[in-house]
Amino acid sequence: QVRLVESGGGPVQTGGSLRLSCAASDSNFRFYIMAWYRQVPGKGRDVVARTGPQGVTYYADSVKGRFTISRDNDKNTLYLQMNSLKPEGTAMYYCAAANNRVVTNGVYHFDYWGQGTQVTVSS
Repeated sequence: QVRLVESGGGPVQTGGSLRLSCAASDSNFRFYIMAWYRQVPGKGRDVVARTGPQGVTYYADSVKGRFTISRDNDKNTLYLQMNSLKPEGTAMYYCAAANNRVVTNGVYHFDYWGQGTQVTVSS
């Protein structure tokens, strides 16, 4: 079982920046596909960004050019640098990890999830 703990969320004004962190308990972290998702009340979780073991990245169109996903394999930690934040970025942000690449109908399957960290962007 892999434990994921997010941190770094909080209130921020429109145009501001935050850096989220996700600490993983497993030293196999370097082999995992990692991702950030976000969810607002009443809606499903949407992928924000994803990175594979070789560092290949994917970003949702809504965050391209503003958010950067990165990982430090020595620290077993995933990051999400969020710049130029907008009110629609208000959500609970979750970290997710996958042992293997399992994709169904274009959707990646993740084995482990963190508890989330709240980001609130005020206008």
